[in-house]
Parts: sequence; structure tokens; C-alpha cells
Amino acid sequence: MNSIFAFILVLGPLIFIHEFGHFLCAKLFGIRVLKFSLGFGPKVFGRTFGDTEYLISAFPLGGYVKMYGESLTDEVDRGQEGFSFSHKAIWQRCLVVFAGPFFNLVFAVLLFSIIFAVMGISQPVKEARIGAVTIDSPAAKAGLAPNDLILSINGTPVQQWTDVASLIRLSAGNPATLTVQRGDQTLTIIGQPKMEQDKNIFGEIIDTRYMLGIRVADELIRISPMAALQAGTLHTWALIKITLLGIVKIIQKVVPASELGGPIRIAQIAGQQMAAGWVNLLHFAGLLSVSLGVLNLFPIPILDGGHLVFFGVEALRRKPLSVETRERLQMVGMVLLVSLMLFVFYNDFLFLGNRG
Repeated sequence: MNSIFAFILVLGPLIFIHEFGHFLCAKLFGIRVLKFSLGFGPKVFGRTFGDTEYLISAFPLGGYVKMYGESLTDEVDRGQEGFSFSHKAIWQRCLVVFAGPFFNLVFAVLLFSIIFAVMGISQPVKEARIGAVTIDSPAAKAGLAPNDLILSINGTPVQQWTDVASLIRLSAGNPATLTVQRGDQTLTIIGQPKMEQDKNIFGEIIDTRYMLGIRVADELIRISPMAALQAGTLHTWALIKITLLGIVKIIQKVVPASELGGPIRIAQIAGQQMAAGWVNLLHFAGLLSVSLGVLNLFPIPILDGGHLVFFGVEALRRKPLSVETRERLQMVGMVLLVSLMLFVFYNDFLFLGNRG
């Protein structure tokens, strides 16, 4: 139940933000919006204000904004062409479509900026202080502990954390004698470095070197609102690159396709993040918002990116693709999307089965 509540709490606002981007941009260009729906399928609740019917629909895994004259087959009265989506300039239609994913990315920037403004940003300390010790690592077996300050290794003074990595590497696998300060005590601890693989977030080996299994300590630095906004923007940009690179790694089979998760996995992670605290949940919402923004821009018919491709082709040809061609391409996009949804649901059920 906690996971379902967290899922709705995270996904609901993200869907609303996405559709509100389309809605607001359409309104700015004078396009008549007929429906604004959170969810797909049968109407659960609805109210009409002005020209627009605002809906909550049965299936909450998305939403839509239906605009007047949106389809080439829609009948548009000659006197109403100024309110029709399909009668607007290509650049205006592109902006209306792009606004949804863009709002998701802006929302992520705002979420991360708020987190950084309230909590500060984490950065490694300048001194050689241990922040974490890996379980069953040589450091753990030797008796090193978090918050130990490393003073020297094999008699060589240590000034900063980079000195630790280089001195352990230079040990060439021989026992390393560390002098550490723990509270008021100065201890001498002997650790046996072990050859380990240093991997990136995708599990790829980026280095092989002697390590003890320790990580530098972090500290929270308070920053100004403007610095928080800058940090939020940079963090969002980093997540965009990671999202795109992650898709490339799946295609390259570096990351197994079984790692792709659907609504069930998302709900479970959302529940775990909410249990860990509101900051974790907000960060997860930001990460999910970035994913929605990026994936919706993929050039697949039926997604926003597919519509942008259609408009690009229309600009080059100076006329839109035929209705038949667009319908065939959208059918292909629908098949791809449904296949992907079935696949991630399959992964979700396998994941739940393995946990059970």
C-alpha cells in the first residue's frame, strides 16, 4: 500500500507537469484545447471550464491534451482555423509538442535545486578521512573504520585523499602500514591491499588496481539559492547524459535488458525511497522526470519525438505526410510501445518472483 501511494504521489505530478506544458503552450498560441486528461481510457471524473473538459481517466499511466484540429482528418470550420492546431505554423506546433518533455526537465531542475538549497551539496572532504569501509574488504578485516583520518602510509605522510590512492597503488600488493587518528588515539593498522576492478555505474571495468576498500568522507556545504539553481541544472544535465548513455549500453548489451523496469518496479522503488525520507523521494521524482522528458523525445511515432520528426519532414517537403502514411507509422510506433510495455511488465513480474 505504501508503494502504491508513493507511486501515485510521484507519477501524478509528473504526468500533470508534462501535459500542462502542452496545454500552456497551446493556449499561448491561441489553440483551443478540448480535453486535458490525467490518465487514459474511460472517464472517471470530469468538469468543463470554458472550451476545455478537464478529466481524470481510469488508467493513470499517462495523460493527454486533445486540441482542436489536432488531426489532419479533423473537420475545421473556415472561421475557426485560427484556433486549430494543424493550421498553426510548424514552429508553433513544434513548440507545443516540445513543451511537454521540456516541462519535465525544468521540473527536475527545480526539484534538485530545492533539495540543494535546503540540504546543501555533498562533496569530498579535502583531508584523507575515511567515509565508508566496504564489507569484507581488506580495510574491514584490518580494522579501519569510518571517520578514521589517515596520517601516513608506509611512513609517507598523507595530505589529501589522492595521496591514499597513489600510495596504495605503489604498494604493489604488499602489506600497507597505515597510521590513523581515531578520536584522541593514534593507531597503526596493517592492511593487505587486494587487486580489484574499479567499475562505472554501468558495471564496465574502467581500472584494475590495488585497493583496500575505503571511500573518502563527504561533507554537506550550504550554498546560495542561485548556486543551488546552477547545481540543479548541472545535475539534471548529468542525468540526461546518463539516461541516453544507459540506453546505448542496453543496445550494446553492456547493461542487460532485464534491468528495464515498468510501473511495478517504479512503484516499489518509490515506496522504498519514501521510507528512506522525503529527500530521497523527491530525488527519485526528479530522476523519473528526467527519464520521462528524455524518452518522450525519442523519434518514435506516437511519442512527442515522433511528432517532431513528422513536422521536420513537413518543413523539408513543404507539405505534411499523407494521413495514410502517418497512420501506418503511428501503428508501428504503437506496436513498439506496447511491446516495450509488455516486456517491462514481464521483467517486473520476474523481479517480484525472484524476490519472493
